[in-house]
Amino acid sequence: MLAEADGTVPHGSDSSMRTSNINNNINPDSSILISRMADVVIPYSSEVPCDNNGQRMWWAFLASSMVTFFGGLFIILLWRTLKYLWTVCCHCNIKHKEAQKVNNPANNQAADRAPKGPDEKEEAPANEVGWMTSVKDWAGVMISAQTLTGRVLVVLVFALSIGALGIYFIDSSDPIESCQNFYKDFTLQIDMAFNVFFLLYFGLRFIAANDKLWFWLEVNSVVDFFTVPPVFVSVYLNRSWLGLRFLRALRLIQFSEILQFLNILKTSNSIKLVNLCSIFISTWLTAAGFIHLVENSGDPWENFQNSQSLSYWECVYLLMVTMSTVGYGDVYARTTLGRLFMVFFILGGLAMFASYVPEIIELIGNRKKYGGSYSAVNGRKHIVVCGHITLESVSNFLKDFLHKDRDDVNVEIVFLHNISPNLELEALFKRHFTQVEFYQGSVLNPHDLARVKIESADACLILANKYCADPDAEDASNIMRVISIKNYHPKIRIITQMLQYHNKAHLLNIPSWNWKEGDDAICLAELKAGFIAQSCLAQGLSTMLANLFSMRSFIEIEEDTWQKYYLEGVANEMYTEYLSSAFVGLSFPMVCELCYVKLKLLLIAIEFKSEQRESRSRKRILINPGNHVKLQEGTLGFFIASDAKEVKRAFFYCKACHDDITDPKRIKKCGCKRLEDEHPSTLSPKKKQRNGGMRNSPNCSPKMMSRHDPLLIPGNEQIENMDMNVKRYDSTGMFHWCPSKDIEKVILTRSEASMTVLSGHVVVCIFGDVTSALVGLRNLVMPLRASNFHYHELKPIVFVGSLDYLRREWETLHNFPKVSILPGTPLSRADLRAVNINLCDMCVILSANQNNIEDASLQDKECILATLNIKSMQFDDSIGVLQANSQGFTPPGMDRSSPDSSPVHGFVRQASVTTGSNIPIITELAKPGKLLPLVSLSQEKKSGTSIQMITELVNDSNVQFLDQDDDDDPDTELYLTQPFACGTAFAVSVLDSLMSATYFNDNILTLIRTLVTGGATPELEGLLAEENALRGGYSTPQTLANRDRCRVAQLALYDGPFADLGDGGCYGDLFCKALKTYNMLCFGIYRLRDAHLGAPSQCTKRYVITNPPYEFELVPTDLIFCLMQFDHNAGQSRTSLSHSSHSSHSSSKKSSSVHSIPPSNRQNRSSKTRESREKQNATRMNRMGQEKKWFTDEPENAYPRNIQIKPMSTHMANQVNQYKSTSSLIPPIREVEDEC
Repeated sequence: MLAEADGTVPHGSDSSMRTSNINNNINPDSSILISRMADVVIPYSSEVPCDNNGQRMWWAFLASSMVTFFGGLFIILLWRTLKYLWTVCCHCNIKHKEAQKVNNPANNQAADRAPKGPDEKEEAPANEVGWMTSVKDWAGVMISAQTLTGRVLVVLVFALSIGALGIYFIDSSDPIESCQNFYKDFTLQIDMAFNVFFLLYFGLRFIAANDKLWFWLEVNSVVDFFTVPPVFVSVYLNRSWLGLRFLRALRLIQFSEILQFLNILKTSNSIKLVNLCSIFISTWLTAAGFIHLVENSGDPWENFQNSQSLSYWECVYLLMVTMSTVGYGDVYARTTLGRLFMVFFILGGLAMFASYVPEIIELIGNRKKYGGSYSAVNGRKHIVVCGHITLESVSNFLKDFLHKDRDDVNVEIVFLHNISPNLELEALFKRHFTQVEFYQGSVLNPHDLARVKIESADACLILANKYCADPDAEDASNIMRVISIKNYHPKIRIITQMLQYHNKAHLLNIPSWNWKEGDDAICLAELKAGFIAQSCLAQGLSTMLANLFSMRSFIEIEEDTWQKYYLEGVANEMYTEYLSSAFVGLSFPMVCELCYVKLKLLLIAIEFKSEQRESRSRKRILINPGNHVKLQEGTLGFFIASDAKEVKRAFFYCKACHDDITDPKRIKKCGCKRLEDEHPSTLSPKKKQRNGGMRNSPNCSPKMMSRHDPLLIPGNEQIENMDMNVKRYDSTGMFHWCPSKDIEKVILTRSEASMTVLSGHVVVCIFGDVTSALVGLRNLVMPLRASNFHYHELKPIVFVGSLDYLRREWETLHNFPKVSILPGTPLSRADLRAVNINLCDMCVILSANQNNIEDASLQDKECILATLNIKSMQFDDSIGVLQANSQGFTPPGMDRSSPDSSPVHGFVRQASVTTGSNIPIITELAKPGKLLPLVSLSQEKKSGTSIQMITELVNDSNVQFLDQDDDDDPDTELYLTQPFACGTAFAVSVLDSLMSATYFNDNILTLIRTLVTGGATPELEGLLAEENALRGGYSTPQTLANRDRCRVAQLALYDGPFADLGDGGCYGDLFCKALKTYNMLCFGIYRLRDAHLGAPSQCTKRYVITNPPYEFELVPTDLIFCLMQFDHNAGQSRTSLSHSSHSSHSSSKKSSSVHSIPPSNRQNRSSKTRESREKQNATRMNRMGQEKKWFTDEPENAYPRNIQIKPMSTHMANQVNQYKSTSSLIPPIREVEDEC
């Protein structure tokens, strides 16, 4: 073999110069002298003091490694043998001494008392062992990866090993053995430095090893034995042998450990993948190095004559085609050693290739497609959405969140879910790829939270599965998500959906949960029940509110149909904006009128921060607070408008610049505003705005007059009637309250219910059993028991359903007055007739079994069947009692003897009409001594289709089964269907929009909850979390002041002070008149479906029109949604009626729901009233009744009463069947006449 000695001879000439013929032809005067000894030649250079004879010294390098290995192994075995023998001998001596001590105890005591010499001290061995142990511990710490020093050392050793392997790759292009000068060979010097470090590290490992023998046989130790000693030999002999330096490739096996030390590999799959790849590659490279050595050297017993010139990378190629069993034959082993190695390598390499390669491919293939990390974009916020991620939930969320009506949605949405999306969901993400990203992971894993940059996210939204079979388990999962996120980053804002109201209390246990900082829990059960409860007070309100916080695009319809007016209102949403300084000093009604007339905006509420020291930090939202409010700088207003750009008019409005402008679109930022921006005052609001129009709230607030101060003492009448020893309201003063009642006292049998005067009540049909999940009926009852209603205005509530289920709910209901239970089933017509369902103000149909069925189309079967059952009922021969005798007759929990049960001050609400939607009317009380006229109608309620109902649905598509006479397409969206537009159907899916609405405007949720829950506050939630029941409180000035808040009502236009506007008047004139005269804020119309036809129609269905324009034409049958002020005088006793001087037009201010009267029924109503009353009185006086004992529901009057039950004739019952009361139980008209 010929090799380059001084770097000038090409490497390709070495193989041709192995033969003798070529050797003889070499020029003897050449700088390279070739010597031949046994046909083996070694390159020789005169500059390197090498062997002149060309003798190969490979055996010297190999012998150094073998001597080191076997010598050390022999020493270790010898040491172990001597130690074993020493231990055996010492053990025998100890046993011998112990035997002597037993035989001679006296000598042992004397020996113990004798002084010990210096050589007999026991501390010496102990000190020697302690020193060895300390050194061993120190060495263990130095190489341990648990310390920083150990990790650095381990990583450094691995890096130097890879460096030594790289030097081997470089030297593999040179001959296997050559003469080299250590002082001139740069690579040899670097390799020498590396091996010195390896030797030191080997010493540390040897000292720290517990078992020296196993350490000596380790792979890393073997690598050091055959790589470190040959380097020192090469320095001594001035020659280099490539030898076994390829064993450094075995260090690659530790690659996964190094990556774990560096905290790069964290998952089991990644660790396993790196392990497989490192083992495969290290074995491959090591085997290639051995083939390279033996093929380029030849067999020793053949005098190395059968060698062949193969580069290292050709050997790598040979090993790969051998492992894969391809074997092209272009490269093969010629030496016996090479072929023998290949035989064994094929066995092991084939097995490794067949097992490792498929597993590596599988791990790479199973690598998460969405397993990357989110890269935040400068100047762009991002939110994290997790929880229940499905195609339906994501599409509904994105449709509302990315709606075009929102103002500059510069937010990126990052979805995090532990299951990869299906094809449909993946396609949805791709359609919104500019603003949506998906990552696979769990919020319970801190690593995944770091991947989505939760610490820099603007908020985290958690979606709930509304259709799960176990709502409590779903809430528990979401609470755990909140805990995990808050534990990772306590300052993150979280908006989560909750299914059950009682589970919201668990969120209060999280230390970092703070609703004041933007954390919100949207309880679907609470809001759903609240929406339905408000529909009991004003039907259609649930539809209107649901459309207000949902983003809907305007759909223009040219035809004059009811859909045209409905969709014009659907395009309105709720926004917030700070009011301009031009409104400072004006009262709320004046600002509201100016916004509506001038700016075409509907202002319904403002944010109020009390100036009282005790509640200065607490902000409240005042809905239509009345003319007692004077606005100051920086007041935040709540508007109803079609988009966010329109709402900015309220902020840009300037009286000096925009007073004479008639087109609201021209109201933009003027020069005065720019001057204010350049020189802002201390009271001006902050300009930093949330997405969608929400800014940070300023410290200033509207100035409240004495009436709305929470610490204000009530009026003189309230103080006189205040009984400090009676608890009529809960401790917050927001709800009516009574002492807890046993469920047995409120249970009605079917016969008892049939004899009970039930009229103007609310019938709640509930499907459920012992195993059903609780729907939270307390959330339905609380809005109906709000304290801004007087006691006599409360509608009685009758539950019809399984007694076993209602017993489970009763714990949360036993403190509410006027609640009764009829055990039965809503599918039984006998039960429905017993509760006088044809005389009720509203029938609510709920089900607790909806989510227990897998088939979505069957989830609402019970509610649909109950709805169709009621609509098909006929009441021609029904017997219903509307009025009792002067002694009265009340069901359990309904008493009229209380002063609060008197009629409205100056007015009394008569029996409701039976046409249209059967909304009660208001008529003026007769003057003293005169008869009160009673309304009589030509139509009788003969069918259940005229009964007001609202049905809860789970599956939106099932709404098509509620109305058999509509033409809704099954694929039509819920808000476009006729039952939803009419307010007779409600689905929980409409609440999905609250997630994005709450994110963009955190006050929207507070406003919605204030409207629909009757006054639920975070303080009340804290009390319910402690006791799970309302706590009674004494009537104090502070609690009574909480009653002074507005409520939702419906105003009729056919009669009363607004009758002149009902026939062809403008809605804007009605709006201004109601606002100026009665502080009533109108915000919508409930119109008959066929009112636009202009011809009489038998259809009694109505639909909702939200925020009509000023010039919108009214019809006499319209009902107006309005926010009515609380009436302090409506709760006075009947004795004050004769002293009333109220005018007739104030009736609209005191009604919760009123209705129009058809013209044909107004002419002879006085005569029919007298005739009907005379027949009823005659029947009562001539019939014998039954006697039954009841308990009244007033907290202070729990005494028994004897009630006379007088049956009525069928003819008289049909006559009375035309009416139903408007509130809880109105005193009989005859009784009012007598008092007058």
